[in-house]
Amino acid sequence: MENKNILPVEQLCSHYQIEVSFISSLSEYGLIELTRVDETIYVSTDQIRDIEKMIRLHFELDINIEGIDAIFHLLRKVDRLHNELKSIKNQLHFYDPNGHS
Repeated sequence: MENKNILPVEQLCSHYQIEVSFISSLSEYGLIELTRVDETIYVSTDQIRDIEKMIRLHFELDINIEGIDAIFHLLRKVDRLHNELKSIKNQLHFYDPNGHS
């Protein structure tokens, strides 16, 4: 299968020197999505940055999968709140471009 947007999990694990079971655990917790084509399991390259963060959290900071799940849940929430705040600031700027109340 030729697709530049996916990477075989085996290749990912070899590159980062981690076990496939770690990636499987991330998938079981819904932290990443895996795709199976024939006998090969792939991960989207869009997820690599998050996977790298999860690898560091687990192997360098000794945080278990449940902890990683909680951290990423909070990070997504912070990101949503940041976007909401940005939107509200833009709306306020529209109504009062000089910043006066």
